[in-house]
Amino acid sequence: MEKSIQDFWWECKEYCATYSHEIFTVCVLVFIASASFGLGRLSVIREVPAIRFDVDETMNVAATANGANAPQGNFVASVSGSKYHLPECPGAQSIKEENKIWFDTPKEAEAAGYRPALNCPGISGR
Repeated sequence: MEKSIQDFWWECKEYCATYSHEIFTVCVLVFIASASFGLGRLSVIREVPAIRFDVDETMNVAATANGANAPQGNFVASVSGSKYHLPECPGAQSIKEENKIWFDTPKEAEAAGYRPALNCPGISGR
């Protein structure tokens, strides 16, 4: 004998009524796990680099991020690239030190043939 859609629907309603507490518990656990994972991902995305102060022989103080050499300008580009970035942008951090070109202003970078990196927060609105 073939079950009708109404019979199937009735069985589903009975199952949900019988196991409503268990279904609710599983839903809450899935929600908590998803929220925890999402918050964990957000904390990694917005990680702030540590600031370290180096004092050289002439007593000039240079603030550097993650112990790297002090930047020579406000904007950086790659010798083989076509975009310029702020030094703290992920795109700028992936450029090897020996391939970095520094600019003081966006106009300098654009005069050299570079365009602003649109995925760099703070530079896309220029």
